[in-house]
Amino acid sequence: MSGHSKWSTIKRKKGKADAEKGKLFGKIIRLISVAARHGSDPETNADLRNAIQLARENNMPNENIERAIKRGTGEIEGISYEEVIYEGYGPGGVAVLVKVLTDNRNRTVSEIRRIFSKHGGNLGSTGCVAWIFSQKAFFSFDRTKVDQDKILDLALTVEVDDIEIDEKNIEVTLPPSQFEKFKRLIKENQVEYSYAEITMIPQTTVELDGKKAEQMLHLMEQLEDHDDVQNVYANFNIDENIMEELTAG
Repeated sequence: MSGHSKWSTIKRKKGKADAEKGKLFGKIIRLISVAARHGSDPETNADLRNAIQLARENNMPNENIERAIKRGTGEIEGISYEEVIYEGYGPGGVAVLVKVLTDNRNRTVSEIRRIFSKHGGNLGSTGCVAWIFSQKAFFSFDRTKVDQDKILDLALTVEVDDIEIDEKNIEVTLPPSQFEKFKRLIKENQVEYSYAEITMIPQTTVELDGKKAEQMLHLMEQLEDHDDVQNVYANFNIDENIMEELTAG
């Protein structure tokens, strides 16, 4: 889990810069539009509710959110996106899942394949690595900002798969069905979390260092940068000191 936590921290920092360029807004707009196809009421559409919350956390104006919902429901004309999952291997045999929202499959798969090849990986066939990952709700807390005992007490009131505690973080993994319940408990008890998401957690990890670690981080960054890519999941683990050195600046 530590690799997941460290990469998520990098993504959050990078996301702030992306928001300034409008790139993150574009990705969130796609996410909202696709979610809105299944209903425009966030109270009954959990995917839409989560997408709207992500938009608000990144200070997206309400009019942008409303316009994206109307595009998804067909109230106003817009581009139609479809969700595609690509699977492949990174340096050292790391398993990689790439979730995209695209209006042109042929263009996107060609570009994703090129990114993999450029950074020591290769795009695989459907099902080649998906079995390694399980969908989970994931929460991370900064130990300097929360009461550890309070987190543990709250976790006992829901169904929890795992709790990991290190020098810096408390990480709680739950079934996806428990995401909203645990998040509500945290809010009601005024507990601050670093981040919360429904994500894909690998069953096993691949340790990387040296050139392979550098290649893997470049691969992740290039995939995340692609306009069509919504999420990238991988089962690598890189020593914290090495990762900080490679991502400095």
